[in-house]
Amino acid sequence: MDRIFFRDIRVEAVVGIWEWERRITQTVSIDLEFATDARKAAASDSIEATLDYKRVAKRVIEYVGNAEFQLVESLADALAAVIVGEFGVAWVQVSVAKPGAVEGSREVGVIVSRTADDYD
Repeated sequence: MDRIFFRDIRVEAVVGIWEWERRITQTVSIDLEFATDARKAAASDSIEATLDYKRVAKRVIEYVGNAEFQLVESLADALAAVIVGEFGVAWVQVSVAKPGAVEGSREVGVIVSRTADDYD
């Protein structure tokens, strides 16, 4: 299985359980990885034969920037549903982290893996 990936897409978002977190935006870091078959794109060397990375990144930034979640788990699951539903990928892994959320830690977050079957 071939994979397309994005690393460290940073978006300002409302995510958190505390009242003060609900009034501000915080930086979240998002990694994406999804299944693809890169052979057709490799053979043709054409953007039409693959997923348009820019379109995916713009959608992720738009969705996360406009959404409000209490938990990074909820955000990751909802974002996985967007990627599977709107871009037709068979499998996606979404990592959402909040840098500096826990003292002494660089970041804390969650990784979810979803398939198209999870959203039937």
